[in-house]
Amino acid sequence: MNRKLTKYKMILYWSKEDNFFVAEVPELPGCMADGKTYQEALANAQLIIQEWIDTAKDIGREIPEPQGRLMYA
Repeated sequence: MNRKLTKYKMILYWSKEDNFFVAEVPELPGCMADGKTYQEALANAQLIIQEWIDTAKDIGREIPEPQGRLMYA
């Protein structure tokens, strides 16, 4: 797996409505995945990040660099 993929920030949470864990990747618009477990959602998010990047390359879309932790004042 590409180590750069693991540097994108993810927000993981339980969706009571969907009855799944959800992983959102805010730096990649619309990039999100789900899973029955926290670990499954995280693994699925890694796959979706790669698919998002591959699609962006195919259509000539800019691929944001991972920003890491945001610092707030």
